[in-house]
Amino acid sequence: MKKLFAFLAVIGMLSTGANAVYAQEEENVAGEATEQVAEETAPSEEPAAVVEEPAAEAPKGIHKQIKAKFIEGGAIFMSFVLLCLIFGLALAIERIIYLNLASTNTKKLLQNIENALNDGGIEAAKEVCRNTRGPVASIFYQGLDRFDEGVEVVEKSVISYGSVQMGLLEKGLTWISLFISLAPMLGFMGTVIGMIEAFDNIQAMGTISATAVAGGIKVALITTVSGLIVAIILQVFYNYIVSKIDGIVNTMEDASISLLDILVKYNMKK
Repeated sequence: MKKLFAFLAVIGMLSTGANAVYAQEEENVAGEATEQVAEETAPSEEPAAVVEEPAAEAPKGIHKQIKAKFIEGGAIFMSFVLLCLIFGLALAIERIIYLNLASTNTKKLLQNIENALNDGGIEAAKEVCRNTRGPVASIFYQGLDRFDEGVEVVEKSVISYGSVQMGLLEKGLTWISLFISLAPMLGFMGTVIGMIEAFDNIQAMGTISATAVAGGIKVALITTVSGLIVAIILQVFYNYIVSKIDGIVNTMEDASISLLDILVKYNMKK
């Protein structure tokens, strides 16, 4: 009987262990199936594609814009307008440099001449004029060189040589004024020719196309704008040069009168 009870106990233990193992395996299988289903049904979390916005175009430089407009306006007439600007600016800059070099401190020059007359006479005064730059000193030298012929001759010499120096100061102004007038006229000519070409295109197409008309008018007006800009730039330089010349001429006339007064006083002292 003891052996029977022991056998039945062993069989019961084995059955219980087998059931526990089988139940654990079923739980594991069920858990794996659940995880697999969850993985399949879960939404895939893939990173969204980044949409790159087109980079904004960098603004063109001013020189590139000018180059583009130059090409659109037509190389022939735009080249002529550009030449007017180059030659006009070259003449204007040359005149400005010359006039700045021609400016003289007349008060200091007259004082030096008066001191030289009192100390060393006419030759000393002439030496002062030779060592001084500018048209005023040149006029004074011509007057002092004819002092022996009388004050009236000195006055006539100063007036005559003053006219010569004024002509030298105004040298090149006519060419600058020519380029000021020529640049807008070339622009208008380019505009007229561009309009003619636009109407020729309309006639060839047989119908009025807004694109063709607008394009032709745009190209035509670029030359006009370019010519006006060149004329405005050169006109500013021209007015500055004229005002500079007027100032130098007024200084020359005033200084010449002061020189005659100094010579009259010196002649009276002799």
